Amino acid sequence: MYDQIKEDPVYIMLYTVVTVTAVLTSCYLLFRRGNAFASDITPPAHLRRWTGIFFASLALNHLWYMPIFFLSSIEDIMMIDLVGGLLDSMTVFPLAIIVLLAMLQDCKRPLWPVAVMMAPIVLAGVWCVFTRSYALLPVLIGYLLLMCIGLIIYMVRALRKYGRWLRDNYADLEHKEVWQSFVVLAIIMLVFAVYAFIYEGPLYQYSMQVIILVLVFYLLWRVETLSDLSLSQQPENQPIDLRIPAKREIDVRQKAPTANFGPLLQKYCVDTQLYLQHDLTLSQLAHAIGTNRTYLTNYFIHEGITYNAYINDLRINHFVSLYHEAVSTESPITAQQLAHDSGYRSYSTFSLAFKQRMGQSVTAWMRNTAE
Repeated sequence: MYDQIKEDPVYIMLYTVVTVTAVLTSCYLLFRRGNAFASDITPPAHLRRWTGIFFASLALNHLWYMPIFFLSSIEDIMMIDLVGGLLDSMTVFPLAIIVLLAMLQDCKRPLWPVAVMMAPIVLAGVWCVFTRSYALLPVLIGYLLLMCIGLIIYMVRALRKYGRWLRDNYADLEHKEVWQSFVVLAIIMLVFAVYAFIYEGPLYQYSMQVIILVLVFYLLWRVETLSDLSLSQQPENQPIDLRIPAKREIDVRQKAPTANFGPLLQKYCVDTQLYLQHDLTLSQLAHAIGTNRTYLTNYFIHEGITYNAYINDLRINHFVSLYHEAVSTESPITAQQLAHDSGYRSYSTFSLAFKQRMGQSVTAWMRNTAE
């Protein structure tokens, strides 16, 4: 299996680059506190830590396989390969799953299912090491493929739940959504599973190193550009600066799960233009009107909307108002500036929300309005 790459200097160079990259990225995530990619974003500490450990396991396992390039004994090469496979199943694979789970911040998910899922592979790997045989390899590959498919299905469902949680609790979704990550990671996992059936020749070996290199850089970017949502969860019993008076008492009847918070939202969110504040969370808005997140969530559910949709409606209405005001006064108009003045940091986010609300793009709406 390794005969064709043992004397291939290009592959050895690629293998070394992957190993060194994994070492450097691991040290960066584990020992550097600052964010070199996006200084204004604070990524989740636990995600950063787990990803650093994952990169460290990649580097150590690559180091374990390196003697294969210099050994000539088939038995020694087989033993290193079998033990390396066992180490992969005990470290790299489960840590990759944990990193995926750590990206979802809607709740703390248990890690014991990962151990249960990997147990058959570990036991089979131990049997292969003691018997010095690849007899169980086809079974392991089949189980790994099924595990990848099952994991993708679980992640899709968890991601939909995570998306609903974001829309129910956050006005701004920039640096919070992770669905793009799972699309790319799912593709990488499927490519790995497909090539696992080949498992010989330089094509497989080169492909695996390229996939690992892409995975390292992609995960590094994703970890550094994902906001730590725990930092935006403001305790309800502490005052926050929302440019309005401190928490006030409300009628007891409005503390019911389906209370009508419309007048309070009008007074303390719409009239004060609180919705223009970037990263305004449901908890902060609930605190501002004198209730808690649960009651306000129930109110939005009763109204048939999400918190994100409620804030987007107010911001788009504000954009429309600013646009008409600019047209009436013949002031210079740029959609990007008006979107920023309406509470959006990202124009692409505004453009998508505007099209969903108005049924047409911003440019089309502005052109039709001007006619």
